[in-house]
Amino acid sequence: MRNVSLYLDVDGVICPFGAAGTTDWGSRWRISDAGLLEVAYAGELVESLNALSRTPGLRCVWLTSWEEMAPDYLCPAIGLAGQEWPVLASNGLGSGEGWWKLQALQRDIEVSAPDRAVWIDDQLDFETEARAWASILGPRLLLISPQPRRGLSRAELEAVRAFL
Repeated sequence: MRNVSLYLDVDGVICPFGAAGTTDWGSRWRISDAGLLEVAYAGELVESLNALSRTPGLRCVWLTSWEEMAPDYLCPAIGLAGQEWPVLASNGLGSGEGWWKLQALQRDIEVSAPDRAVWIDDQLDFETEARAWASILGPRLLLISPQPRRGLSRAELEAVRAFL
């Protein structure tokens, strides 16, 4: 692998909304205090993301409304080794037309020029403009839109690994 960027959301991806029952990974949800709120997460997902983040040539990037709170509060609370990942912030992008995350991702891709990229966000299935833009990049961009009440599944993470 050469130069690949992985853009990662928090809510609905790492921390599902209203988690109940068991995780897709077969375990119980873990609950942790992330400073401002409690979050549910799958321990196996965090372990898998930690292992994935060590892949040579992979640049992991936060693209979440948590912004700086992801590395500062979430990572220590759940044991995710993402404290040093860059954070793409809205910086006023949300005040105009379009989805600020798409605009931030487009700017970052323009600057960092990855050979390929993965974007994981539970909103992607509902963002027509983002999907249209992604179709232009074709096989260079993998979009993963987890079910927000389940979070990133084992199969979706395997699709990311296969893409890498």
